Amino acid sequence: MTSKQRAYLKSLAMTMDPVVHIGKSSVTPELITSVEEAIEKRELIKLAILKNCMDDPKAIAEMIAERTKSQVVQVIGKKIVLYRKNKDNPKIELP
Repeated sequence: MTSKQRAYLKSLAMTMDPVVHIGKSSVTPELITSVEEAIEKRELIKLAILKNCMDDPKAIAEMIAERTKSQVVQVIGKKIVLYRKNKDNPKIELP
């Protein structure tokens, strides 16, 4: 992903609300399943890490991206933005 594409995705993500919340139990198979479903529908999703989760947000982002075969767009504080292109029905056209 180029820096121009990443900047475009960040701009789209700014207005989004988090669709998945990560809690005390951190990364679970159920969480991966819900991220997988959300990213399949939307391509670009935002996740929020709750205050009771003590794990490092960057480590969580890398782990989820690896397991869902997506890309980390950005990690700011306790917010994570992930992107994965839908091969069958692309919704976002990257520059």
